[in-house]
Amino acid sequence: MPRRFSFFTRLALLALCFIALGLAYSNFSSSPSPSHPRAAMPASGPLRLAVLEADTPQPQTRERIGNYKAVFTQLFQSACDTATPPKKLADELTISGHDIVDDLNSYPSLDDVDAILISGSRHNSFDNDPWILKLVEYTQAALATNRVRIIGICFGHQILGRALGCKVGRNTEGWEVAVTDVDLTPEGKKVFGLEKMLQRIHQMHTDIVSDFPSDAVALGSNGICSVQAMYSPGKYITVQGHPEYTKDIMTEILFKRHSVGVFTDELYNDGMSRVANEHDGFVIARGFLKFLRD
Repeated sequence: MPRRFSFFTRLALLALCFIALGLAYSNFSSSPSPSHPRAAMPASGPLRLAVLEADTPQPQTRERIGNYKAVFTQLFQSACDTATPPKKLADELTISGHDIVDDLNSYPSLDDVDAILISGSRHNSFDNDPWILKLVEYTQAALATNRVRIIGICFGHQILGRALGCKVGRNTEGWEVAVTDVDLTPEGKKVFGLEKMLQRIHQMHTDIVSDFPSDAVALGSNGICSVQAMYSPGKYITVQGHPEYTKDIMTEILFKRHSVGVFTDELYNDGMSRVANEHDGFVIARGFLKFLRD
């Protein structure tokens, strides 16, 4: 009898072990993995957007508007005001600003944001300054979350390309300034909600991303820069131009760079001849808002 009891006891213990292992495997299998689809953004309520400020605006712009958080807040406000029907920015976004050049500890926790926007900058995206290397690493970490979405503007567009292993560097075609035309792909036309195959956007760059990342959908190009805009659904959207720039912002930059000898008379005059042209900045910003929700 004791032996029989011992046998049944061992059998019961073995069965309990199998049950425990089954529960553990079930719990492990149900946990998310990088191969699963990207997490959807909330269907309602404001999304938490962190503006990573890679520079400061020119003095007059800074006095009139503020830092780049304020500049992009103004852009998204105007995009909401001109939507059909109009939207309330407070229902779409809560926006925070982070000076990532002078304060390496200013980055928000990726757990506390839904999206990041990397601003433009006068600095070179291909340099290896500590703050630039940290920005590249942070961008890669954001991509790895499979949740946090990325908007890249000019320098930010290049940083995203660099984070994905693309070559960034000087453009042999030289500077692209003021309002220029970008030829949209059919997907670019769809993403930005434009009826035409042409997008007008302020530009201020002489650096470029040389090739599209392997996972990118090409949205636009032109004869000066072949990688003008790119997109990966649920992951990132970037533009080489500046939808946030206005005539006044661009005029101040052109004047400053001409006065210190960065721009020749010819380049300055060419830019000033197009600085007041109509552009699609608000339309592009509405495309960003749609990207964040899709």
